[in-house]
Amino acid sequence: MTVKQISIFLENKPGRLSGICRTLADAGVSISTLSLADTADFGIVRMIVDDHAKGVAALSSAGFTVKETDVVKATVPDRPGGMAELVAKLDKAGVNIEYSYAYALGGTDQAVLVFRFDDNAKAEAALAL
Repeated sequence: MTVKQISIFLENKPGRLSGICRTLADAGVSISTLSLADTADFGIVRMIVDDHAKGVAALSSAGFTVKETDVVKATVPDRPGGMAELVAKLDKAGVNIEYSYAYALGGTDQAVLVFRFDDNAKAEAALAL
């Protein structure tokens, strides 16, 4: 399933992630999952939130540089081999994975994988098989 991801570019300094989290909390927006990657000078926070439009508006109003990206969420069994089976379908279809992050659904035997592909439609077709 294609969903909107929020990416926020920020300086690699103490307190910057806290500012993002506080901004969203003050706006009543809940973070479903988050990934943080950094370099020496800046970081990229990628996240899925429960109210995408409200989250983007709050972060933009607070002065953060925000980018919206379509990503694909897929649910797999939370067990050894769950991700391997899904990735094998993508490999067979020749789909390139640009990046991914994941989270387990508490209290269930399921995990959610979030992917950025070079071709979301092709990836979704491969995963539907």
